[in-house]
Amino acid sequence: MSDEDDLQQPEPTPKQKKEIAKWFLANAPPGEIHYIAKDIQSIIADEDTYHSAVSEAYPLYNKAHMISLELPNRTGDVLITTFGEIDETEYLDPRTCQVATVNHVKQVCTNVRPATDEELPSSYIEEFRGTLDAELVKYVAETYPKGICSVYCINGKDTEGLGADFEFVVVISAARHSPQNFCNGSWRSIWNVEFKDDLQVVELRGKLQVDAHYFEEGNVQLDASHECKDSTIFQSPEDSALSIINMIRHHENEYMASLEGSYSNLPDTTFKDLRRKLPVTRTLFPWHNTLQFSLTRDITKELGIENGYLAIADGKNAQGNIGEAWILFVDPDDIGEGRQEKLFYRGLD
Repeated sequence: MSDEDDLQQPEPTPKQKKEIAKWFLANAPPGEIHYIAKDIQSIIADEDTYHSAVSEAYPLYNKAHMISLELPNRTGDVLITTFGEIDETEYLDPRTCQVATVNHVKQVCTNVRPATDEELPSSYIEEFRGTLDAELVKYVAETYPKGICSVYCINGKDTEGLGADFEFVVVISAARHSPQNFCNGSWRSIWNVEFKDDLQVVELRGKLQVDAHYFEEGNVQLDASHECKDSTIFQSPEDSALSIINMIRHHENEYMASLEGSYSNLPDTTFKDLRRKLPVTRTLFPWHNTLQFSLTRDITKELGIENGYLAIADGKNAQGNIGEAWILFVDPDDIGEGRQEKLFYRGLD
């Protein structure tokens, strides 16, 4: 048996192909699942396996990225999340009290119907939910361009008055897709808000998720998450809403500032471990102006330098005509000693 035969791998079964395709689709960067699906279809060349993988992966992707879809009657947008999921294709929009029917693969709403009483919270809970939702809309509008938000009641929705606990989930989803500029990104935050009547306290738990993909002449991805907690006192619907939104604003702004601080430190920390460091001057090789290197050779020859290193650092004055070239020769046999000469030249450019 030849070595070539030993290296041959068995052909994956249709089930294995489906699971591999499903993994790639479900883990696609923001806004890129359609492109990946198209490539997978050409690779698999098996329509049954492809459609099976797509039908299972798209719902997972849509809910994980909390995509928003416009309602057919143009009354708003519905978020595709597990918190508003009624069944595999129906999702509740609490703000408009409507249920949207969704085609996951095409990522469109195909129908809409009024929500039933069983699908909506009691009037007591709705007062808290609606007031919080109104404040949330204001916050998202001023903070996230094209951001979509919603407030769902996930526990105690049938509570009719004081004396019982209930829980909301505040969801914020914002995406910016710009494939023509080789970048896509999304922000997702989920806040569990527990109203504890017996303790007269409101507890907040948040999870923030940021994804970004930059793929111009490369492939750089950011996948960052952060969790936090906070609490406030149980108050009226209006005061509770203001307190909750202020806490959300504080934690999200704090996390955003920490991300920006990390970005500013990347060149001196993470990137140093990934590639060769820049020179001390922190300048790239000047491919647009290689004439200065021919000048280096000419001066080396004129000064009679046979061994050693010659460096030229140049600059121009405000008029761009007169500059200085500092020539530094270092003898490798006598490190630390060297000679400097200074010359003036007129616009080498």
